[in-house]
Amino acid sequence: MKVRIYTDGGSRGNPGPAASGAVIKKLTGDLGPHGEEGELIARVSRWLGKDTNNQAEYAAIIIGLERARALGATEVDMVMDSELAVKQLNGIYKVKNPEIAKRFVEVHNLIQDFRKVTFRHVRRAYNKDADALVNECIDAHM
Repeated sequence: MKVRIYTDGGSRGNPGPAASGAVIKKLTGDLGPHGEEGELIARVSRWLGKDTNNQAEYAAIIIGLERARALGATEVDMVMDSELAVKQLNGIYKVKNPEIAKRFVEVHNLIQDFRKVTFRHVRRAYNKDADALVNECIDAHM
């Protein structure tokens, strides 16, 4: 099964109250922007407590991949509005922060469970569902 995962992480303050969210949809056709989305198959969020925005972004990627694996996905198109995370995961930028490096390694280990994983950046306007999920989670804990 192919899926598209929209992820977002956010904190109110940096660091501050933080949460992560992932929205998973079935995908038909190719991975990447040309694959057509099917039904919504999962929404998952996680309260992180006090964390940074970048840490929350990586936590979102992790929870999205974990849920996709549990659902039996074999190919994943990861879509996020964190340009930093996308460039790090695609090997364009180095990971310098030790805490982010731990989560980067966790993502790297998780993607080994899939046949193929792509990481794409989109503007925030194209990531509204994941963003809303993060804000719902933060609001529920404040």
